[in-house]
Order: sequence, then structure tokens, then C-alpha cells
Amino acid sequence: MYREDRKEIVANLICDEGIRPMRFRELCGFLQIPKEERSELSEILDALIKEGRIAVDSEGRYVDDKAIHVTGTFMASGRGFGFVRPEGLGRDDDIFIPEGKTLSAMNGDTVKAAVTLQAGIRDGRKKRAEGILVKIVERAHHDIVGVFMKKARGGLVRPDDARLGVMIAVSNEHTKGAEDGQKVVVTIRDYGEHGHGPSGRITEILGNPDTPGIDILSVIRSYGIPTDFPEEVTDEAKSVSQTVSEREIKGRLDLRDVVTVTIDGDDAKDLDDAVTLEKCDDGFTLGVHIADVSHYVKEGSALDGEALHRGTSVYFCDRVIPMLPVELSNGICSLNAGEDRLALSCIMTFDTKGNLKDHRVAESVIHVNKRMSYSKVAAVLCGDVPEDYQEYETLLRQMAELSAILRKKREDRGAVDFDFPECKLIIGPDGQTEDIVPYERNDATRLIEDFMLAANETVAEHFFWTETPFVYRNHESPDPEKMNQLNIFLTNFGYHIHHNGETVHTKELQKLLHKIAGTPEEAVISRLTLRSMKQAKYAPECLGHFGLAARYYCHFTSPIRRYPDLQIHRIIKEELNGALSPVRMTHYENILTDVSNRSSVCERRADEAERETEKHKKAEFMRRFLGEEFDGVISGVTGWGLYVELPNTVEGMIRMEDLPGDYFRYEEANARLIGERSHRIYALGQRIRVLVAAVDTVASTIDFIPVVG
Repeated sequence: MYREDRKEIVANLICDEGIRPMRFRELCGFLQIPKEERSELSEILDALIKEGRIAVDSEGRYVDDKAIHVTGTFMASGRGFGFVRPEGLGRDDDIFIPEGKTLSAMNGDTVKAAVTLQAGIRDGRKKRAEGILVKIVERAHHDIVGVFMKKARGGLVRPDDARLGVMIAVSNEHTKGAEDGQKVVVTIRDYGEHGHGPSGRITEILGNPDTPGIDILSVIRSYGIPTDFPEEVTDEAKSVSQTVSEREIKGRLDLRDVVTVTIDGDDAKDLDDAVTLEKCDDGFTLGVHIADVSHYVKEGSALDGEALHRGTSVYFCDRVIPMLPVELSNGICSLNAGEDRLALSCIMTFDTKGNLKDHRVAESVIHVNKRMSYSKVAAVLCGDVPEDYQEYETLLRQMAELSAILRKKREDRGAVDFDFPECKLIIGPDGQTEDIVPYERNDATRLIEDFMLAANETVAEHFFWTETPFVYRNHESPDPEKMNQLNIFLTNFGYHIHHNGETVHTKELQKLLHKIAGTPEEAVISRLTLRSMKQAKYAPECLGHFGLAARYYCHFTSPIRRYPDLQIHRIIKEELNGALSPVRMTHYENILTDVSNRSSVCERRADEAERETEKHKKAEFMRRFLGEEFDGVISGVTGWGLYVELPNTVEGMIRMEDLPGDYFRYEEANARLIGERSHRIYALGQRIRVLVAAVDTVASTIDFIPVVG
């Protein structure tokens, strides 16, 4: 048996960047190991390989495992090949995995890949690294949603996610009586690691694909979003009183005599923020009052565990899957007009230029005088005052005045406002998409947004300086390479962003958005600019918010629908009541990284599920327009065709083979296609007329063909 100290010597030697990789015989010579002791070296090398510390490259040389093996997420193409995105890196570092080298990996699996060809210039073109999969570290899919196809000895399930690229076999005894063509959930029993395809058993029959609501239910199941609350959670929610008692009010700041309003969409049910305002000669006192959800959802309770598990409410076009049961989200925690409600209030005093002069965070009790809607508040601010809003007209105009001051101050420091068109899907009683309309964004929605941002920043800065464990909402500066790529793209339109190669100031992006406002390419450039920025995340460290040009930022204003808000409410209340002992501080320091990471993962899952549903519903809507023509804008250029976005935000594809009368060459650097003979150019932002040629509602794809003339 070898000695551990010798093992460490060998490991350090192989992993030393200053020493070239060696084969077994070369190692023996380098270490001057006699023949009778070489078996011990072989044992040491085998042990280090099993521990994942070293690996053997394609030429039989022993190397640092990190130099040859990369762990990351597998992204399947649905056409046999795929890519591995290394952990912590971007898409530019993806490793190409050719067909036949993907093991049994499915899209989203965590895998280990061996790099066989480094990235670089080959055949005069920039090429990605290439490799093969050597291990599947963790499976992303255990339950898969798809369509059941009945066969003589059972059947096959075709996954809704075409990227999975496999059929799942189901034997007769595991079909659960599913009928041909039904949507089902299949649980994988065997992933097909030994040369055969995957197999599983049907665990849920969702229904026929044309049944209203089944399409969205399929997405919900695909993403593993929990819908039903466990019995202990519902029991706990039902035991909560729906009225506020005098005992609960005791010791709180009583604001019930202050005129208080909520402003939300017409169909909102969970009202978690209310506002108050007092104007005086030297400024404004703004109160942002947030439902005190933490009073009812105690740390460690069944409600708390389920809320952490869900992370966020999920908003689909025809339903909401709440983070908390309706007894709380639509009941005692909703700031309904005419009811006393417990709140956590951030009361801020601003001067006439929008500078924060003073603030106070307090546990409070409020009484909402009026539930208002965005549409009617916008009407008031335009001079068309509904009768039941007349007594609030002065208050609303003062709120609009402060809102404009705060927005101007935020803009002056460089905050970026991506105000490109977003859509709302109108779903009929039959579950079909009846229309696609722009989201309402007016002075009323901006007013509430401005007030919530002010409260979020104020609370974040307050608790940063108290050095209290906290959850911040961070948005880091963009990657310099992403900004370089964006600049290359912008030159096609005559625009440019100034940056020093390391950082870009938000004012540069702000100037760009001002320049493109109202132009045909506005939506395309805005979306590409947004995609060039990093994702916002939750973290216990305060890193600032790039997009808002804010040094301190958190999510404080929506504890009904976001777990991080609920988490920091607990911390805030303990700090206010002097209960943040060293033991409690240590407790929060120990849990907040996990809370932040979980919340970020749940948020991304919700966003992806919402986008997939929207994509499906748009395809469903466009099915009625087969054969009709529309004007659009080229929103994407790839090696296989063009993406075109219509004014209603629907996006479809013109496949390369459907481009008229020429062979087109793809120029990735300039994001355009060029005809070899005609020299015709198709580029991002270009206007184009298209005909709706085909719609696949299963794959959620729309095919266009260009209208030449």
C-alpha cells in the first residue's frame, strides 16, 4: 500500500502548471522510480483519478483534472449534438459536444466534459472548444411532460420540450390507462445509460391537449412548480384570524387617521403596498406601507417552509400560483380598503429636489381609504377625474409631482429605463388567446414604481450601514466582452457606446435608449441591450444595482409574492425591537446565502415558465392568421435563418431555405445574411413584410416566409 505523503507529491507534480504533462513511463523516469516500485505509482495514479484530482488526456498523459475536464450545464439542440456551458461562465465559453458523444444526457443536466479541442481560430474562423461527455453529475429531469403515443406493448411519451430529443418508453403495466394523444407526466425509471433509450412510468394524466388550460398545466408540471398546498400548510393558513385585534395593534405606529390609498391593476387580488403623502413648503413626506406578512408567517412554520420552497408567486396569463395560501395572500395580508391592516412602513422625507432628508422604518397599523386602479389614476392625472376620485385629486397630483422629481433624480444619476413594448395576453373562457394587447404603462404605474424603488433603496442603505445580515438585490456591471459585442452590433445602425474596455457607465446606455426612442429598431436594440447585461440576483452581500445606478438596493415591497422580501421583514422587525442578539445575527449569517440562492433559482424558474407559456399562447393566437401578411422587424439573425418580430410582439422564423433566389452567407460578427449572387443583405432591425406560413402549437413555433415585391 502506498503512503499518503507520496500521493500528495505526485498530485502536486501533475497539477503544477510549470511542468509539462507526462505519460506513465515519463513520470517513472522523472521521479526516478525503480521497476519494483512502479506498481505503487500506478496505484497512486488510479486513486487520484478516482478522486477526480487528475485525468488522462487523449494522448495518455496525466494532467490536472481541471485542465481537461469541465463541469457545467448540458444544453441539447434536439438534433443529436449539444453544448456544455461551464459553471460561472457565459455562452461564449460553451463547449460543443458532437452527436454520439453526449452519453444519455438530457437538456439541463449537470455534466462533466473532456475538452478534446481548445477554442481558437481554425480555417480562418473563430471556433468554440469541442469535447465529449464523460460523466453525468446530476440529472435535471425526473418527471417529464409529453404526449402519450399508444403502442401494442405500452407506448411512448414524446416530450413537449423538443430539446430533450428522446422518446420515453412506457410498458403496459406503467401506462396508468393513458389514451393515445393525451398529455401525461412520465417519471423516468431508466435514463438509458447502457445503450437503450430511456423508460419510465406514467404518474399523472393531464388530459387531452385541446382541453382549456391543459397547455398551461403542462408547463407548470414541466417546471416542477408546486400548485397544491400540503394539508399542514392549509390548516395553518386557515387558523389565522382574518381580523386585526387590539392586542396586535399595541405598540405599533398608528397611521389609521392618515389618508391611505392602494393603486393596482383592475384584476389585482393581493394588494401588498399602500402609499400616503403629505406635501409641505420644503418638500414631501412619503409613506410606503407594506403588508406585514412576517407577523403571520413565522420562521420555521409550515407556511414558511412552503414559501421558501416556492420562492415566488408565478403569474401566468390565465392564473396565478401564489407563494402563500389565499387566506393570507388575498385575505388578512392583502391591504383591502376599509379594513385595519398590519404593515411595515418606510416613511421618507424628501426636499423639493428629491433628496432624502430623513426616514423611519416602523411596525404600523394602517387603514386604506380607497382602492384605486392604474387606469383611473392615469385619467385623473390627464384631467378626466371620475366622480369617486374627486376628493383625492389634489393628493394624486402631489404624488405625481414627487414621482416626477424622484424619476428625474434617478435619471440624472444614470438609471436605465427599458421601456420597450411588452404584451398582455387576453384569454377567453375557452382557454384560447383572444387578443394580444400592450401592457398598460402610464403615469400611474410609473408613480407606484418610483415610490417602491425609493423605499427599496432607503431600506437597503439603512441596513447596510447597521451592518445587519440582510438580503440584497444585486445587479452587477455587464461583462466587457458583452459590451464589445453589443458595440459591434450597434455600428450597423450608426450607434456607439463609449466604455474603457473594463466598465461602461449607465449614462451611456441611457443615452443610447434616448437616441433609439421612436425608431424602427428601438425594440430590437432595447432587447439586445438588456440581454447583454447580467441577471439580477439575491445575495447577502451588497454589490449595488447597475441598471438602477443604485449603490444599495433590496426587495422590501412584496412579501406576499417574494420570499426575500418576507425574509428581510423578519430581520427588520428584530432590529427594530432590539432582538438581534449575537445568536440571531449568527443564525441569519448562516442561512442567508442559501435563502438568496434558492430565491434566485425559483425566480428564474418562474420567469422561464412564464415565457414558455407566453410563447405557446402567441403561437396559438397566430394560427388564425395562416396565409395572412404582416409588417415586421428582423429581431435575430442566425446561421439557419432570420427571426422576425411583429408589432404585437409575436416572433417567428424565416428559415434559410425560404429566403428567395440565392445562397445566403451568415456573418456572425455583423449579425447579417448576405446573398452570394444578389448581395442582398438581411440585418437586425431591418423592416420586412412576411406571410404566416405555418404554426406548430406543440413546439410553440411560427414560420414566416418573406413577401417579395
